[in-house]
Amino acid sequence: MAEKMALAKAINESLRRALDTDPKVLVMGEDVGKLGGVFRVTDGLQKDFGESRVIDTPLAESGIVGTAIGLALRGYRPVVEIQFDGFVFPAYDQIVTQLAKMHARSLGKVKLPVVVRIPYGGGIGAVEHHSESPESLFAHVAGLKVVSPSNASDAYWMMQQAIQSDDPVIFFEPKRRYWDKAEVDAEAIPGPLHTARVVREGTDLTLVAYGPMVKLCQEVADAAAEEGRSLEVLDLRSVSPLDFDAIQASVEKTRRLVVVHEAPVFFGSGAEIAARITERCFYHLEAPVLRVGGYHAPYPPARLEESYLPDLDRVLDAVDRSLAY
Repeated sequence: MAEKMALAKAINESLRRALDTDPKVLVMGEDVGKLGGVFRVTDGLQKDFGESRVIDTPLAESGIVGTAIGLALRGYRPVVEIQFDGFVFPAYDQIVTQLAKMHARSLGKVKLPVVVRIPYGGGIGAVEHHSESPESLFAHVAGLKVVSPSNASDAYWMMQQAIQSDDPVIFFEPKRRYWDKAEVDAEAIPGPLHTARVVREGTDLTLVAYGPMVKLCQEVADAAAEEGRSLEVLDLRSVSPLDFDAIQASVEKTRRLVVVHEAPVFFGSGAEIAARITERCFYHLEAPVLRVGGYHAPYPPARLEESYLPDLDRVLDAVDRSLAY
């Protein structure tokens, strides 16, 4: 039976199920044990599974990921938490030089089933290094899978699927949506990990988003409907690989596309989507593919982040420009 829960609680329940089901699953990170994580995502897990399964680590991200790589080589399935998005960069070398490449380097003999959990994005009024959106940096690296749920149901099931994957998965958690609630059915898998999903049907234009921006795009579609416009909203769920077939199917129907993400537009995932869909759908498009995202600037202080982040008006402006062609 489905239960309504917050996205953070859904991840907690998913980790709990994985720990209970597979003794090789470990949870590691700064303050994940006794404190339960700064967002309480791992609350109660150490109490129930012990300090050898839910491990409080030193403040050393490269050491956390490096240790996880060694554990994975010995048959474990570590789930490591990077406390905030901007703290992942000390571990970037371990992730892209070792974690992403050892499968290829060993000609497929070595599997590294490591999940790297990263709370990401803005909207919570945090200080510097706590509101980044670095997903494109990881999506560019062959050998890594990069995913981001937008709701509690996906958070629960995508975490299960990520842990069961033999490939390393970078699991971006939209921290501004941690407290958003949705129905979670612990018995009904919503679909494969790397497939997109239409969350709202429409005919005039496609909005593509993932993670924290899916809810915004649904609000945009509601606002556009008041003006008689029918917008389709597609939740990518996965940034690498990208479900181009789903995007193409939607664009062939609506003939217009706007891509929305918090990360900067410059060299963002929207650029790859725009280029690929232009190639695939050239004769279907009635307007250029437009992108809405952050600016090519360091993330601003909290008092300015509302001006930096995409909002209803900025996305609606892109919709207007597309429909004006």
